[in-house]
Amino acid sequence: MKFKGSVDIAKPREIVVKYFADPQYLGEYQDGFVSKELLSGEPGQNGAKSKMLYKQGKRAIELTETILSNKLPDAFDAEYHHIHMDNFMRCKFIQIDANNTRYEYEFEYTRINWFMPKLFAILFPSMYRKQGEKWMKQFKVFIEKQ
Repeated sequence: MKFKGSVDIAKPREIVVKYFADPQYLGEYQDGFVSKELLSGEPGQNGAKSKMLYKQGKRAIELTETILSNKLPDAFDAEYHHIHMDNFMRCKFIQIDANNTRYEYEFEYTRINWFMPKLFAILFPSMYRKQGEKWMKQFKVFIEKQ
């Protein structure tokens, strides 16, 4: 399952990328974000692995992020592993003009191995797309307030 989109942000690219690259701001636009802890490698560099914790209701969700390619300010690719699924994320930051940036994103779920998420992916694939779009819109709002 794969989806992509873009959001135009009324801020210069260097500002957008600065906030995107700093994990201390994840909680500002990702619902349920609790923490990010480096497990190995250099923070933000290719090959770095981090544990990311989210809270969804009473449930704790743990992901492992592996940075595949950090070519910021232009692009960022990472994989996310969860016990029940894996996904890939590609982000591109395109300078539209001095004060506007286009944030293009692509998400691909490469493995779903638990019954309920697999069933939701088959019956309601838009559920996965909508979550990604929601976080991108929240990111835009957060950045434009800065």
